[in-house]
Amino acid sequence: MSANKGRDTKPEKLLRSALHRHGLRYRVGVRPVPDLRRTADVVFTRARVAVFVDGCYWHGCPEHHRPAKQGAAFWQDKIAGNQARDAETNEALRDAGWLVIRVWEHEDPEQAAQAVAEAVRLRQNTSA
Repeated sequence: MSANKGRDTKPEKLLRSALHRHGLRYRVGVRPVPDLRRTADVVFTRARVAVFVDGCYWHGCPEHHRPAKQGAAFWQDKIAGNQARDAETNEALRDAGWLVIRVWEHEDPEQAAQAVAEAVRLRQNTSA
């Protein structure tokens, strides 16, 4: 497990490149709420939008997740814990006034970037 990267994964880089092509500038690997130990993959501080790129295995994608055969109980608990933490993170950030966007690693980065760009621009226009 130590070989699994915490940031700068291929899906994150593809999304960030697409966001950059849309003319958006962002922060990477930042805690949207400093007191909350949760780090978002892409953060738009002014618009208060936090984007998380979730891995299909680690976050239990309903479309692609395949349960492990070895140590099944451990991994089932691990994935369930990740999902519970994701839900808790979403709620905490929303309570703090942030828009949370979750993107699965298998999603098309260009389509995801388009959705994020629209959300960021909408939030920037309403807060101005």
